[in-house]
Amino acid sequence: MKSQNPSKRNLPGVIIAYFLIYVVWGSTYFFIGVALKDFSPFLLGALRFTTAGLILLGICYLRGEQIFKKSLVKRSAVSGIVLLFVDMAVVMLAQRYLTSSLVAIIASSTALWILLLDVPMWRTNFRNPLTIAGGGIGFGGVVMLYAEQLNAEWLHPQSERGILLLVFGCISWALGTLYAKYRSSREEEVNAFAGSAWQMLFASVMFWICAVVNGDVREADLSTVSVTSWFSLLYLISFGSLLAYSAYVWLLKVRPAAEVGTHAYVNPFIAVLLGVSFGNEQVTFVQLSGLLVILLGVMLISRKRNKMKSTAISR
Repeated sequence: MKSQNPSKRNLPGVIIAYFLIYVVWGSTYFFIGVALKDFSPFLLGALRFTTAGLILLGICYLRGEQIFKKSLVKRSAVSGIVLLFVDMAVVMLAQRYLTSSLVAIIASSTALWILLLDVPMWRTNFRNPLTIAGGGIGFGGVVMLYAEQLNAEWLHPQSERGILLLVFGCISWALGTLYAKYRSSREEEVNAFAGSAWQMLFASVMFWICAVVNGDVREADLSTVSVTSWFSLLYLISFGSLLAYSAYVWLLKVRPAAEVGTHAYVNPFIAVLLGVSFGNEQVTFVQLSGLLVILLGVMLISRKRNKMKSTAISR
């Protein structure tokens, strides 16, 4: 008897969602860097997620969704704090001790943490060597991407503290991803976008608290913010949060978490392309080789998933 996979029925939606978390999320590295020239990190996070969360929640309300369900709000609070706030706040703290290159290397390990922590999928993930090989190859490609800068960055003072903070953030993102996938109810699957909105709003509350405590709100002078920084914030709100993050949460409902987590490998690829195109950055042969290795790792993981899906449908 043939069974149809939900994501198979909505293949165009899956393709668009992967484009958003691969390409758009990769581009946010560039726009975050531009916005941080005029916004403090916590204030940027607060403005970004408050605006995106309210807009998305309003859209869901106009569509007639029941956005104030207690179970939906409760679980979204956990996901929003663990998945969004902790990870992004830790990345900001880690950047006090590490350069962006080393941050990108360690952040790419998120896909590996998802593989390791996804206990319900252990039998599936670790019985097939393609998943293991793809994960290892993908991470190795990111290391190659910044290999020429790596040795110098390890010598920075207090780098160990930054590395530990960033690893904690990667684990937090992985746990939040798995929580959003396995702890969601049927109601949350139907109202996935409303759940995304509440997650962003709860994360924004934490960012506002940090911005106030840190003095960012008191010291902010929005009249001095450049047009490019405002444009970058608008891009982060619309494409980075409203579209890409919502796509990420939806994909977790219809695709394996380890496969969705491969965005951590592809995002640096996109970030480097934008850096070369708009930031006049140089790419060496070693870095270019790293980009190709990243794509090979992602292809191995995806191929393994496609084989399993074909087998299941034929039974």
